[in-house]
Amino acid sequence: MDQQHSAISRRQFLKAGAGLGGALALGMSLRPIASHAQSLKIAGAKEVPSVCPYCAVGCGTLISLKDGQVINIEGNPDSPINRGTLCPKGAASFQLAVNPLRSKRALYRRPGAAEWEPIELGKAMDMIAERVKQTRDATFVETVTAKDADGNDVQKKANHTLGIFSLGGATMDNEWNYAQLKLLRGLGVVAIENQARI
Repeated sequence: MDQQHSAISRRQFLKAGAGLGGALALGMSLRPIASHAQSLKIAGAKEVPSVCPYCAVGCGTLISLKDGQVINIEGNPDSPINRGTLCPKGAASFQLAVNPLRSKRALYRRPGAAEWEPIELGKAMDMIAERVKQTRDATFVETVTAKDADGNDVQKKANHTLGIFSLGGATMDNEWNYAQLKLLRGLGVVAIENQARI
């Protein structure tokens, strides 16, 4: 086929585009095509309704399972809260559940070392607990000096530490944030923030 017959002219391209736009405007829907493509993706999967774990909105999700593995997570169109839509974080929750790059073991880099080495999770947890206790014991303040109504110095209960700061991550769900807040407040930590809010 020569170039004259194989190349599409600008005029032909615009005519075809206008024809497609007109067909769509007259009511031709692409929804059946999208629905068919989606059904191929999750054919034979079991759908389980759930709730997005991130913020307090409580968007409904549908989790598709096949052979005991999560193969898809999407918004639940039957949910009166989100009607099938999800925010970018909720839409990416599949990657949180199934991600080949997600670390599945504890890593430790010794002081002065250049490389990370795998260690047992129990040992890592013990090391973290020891460091938290040492820091809290060294920086814990039971009372602070303040002025009363008459301008006199008085001792007020503080029971806090300014030596520990907590910065949560955007992938922490509501239940984890609640448990972490209770733990840190119990330790007397004042500076508690979450990266998702910043």
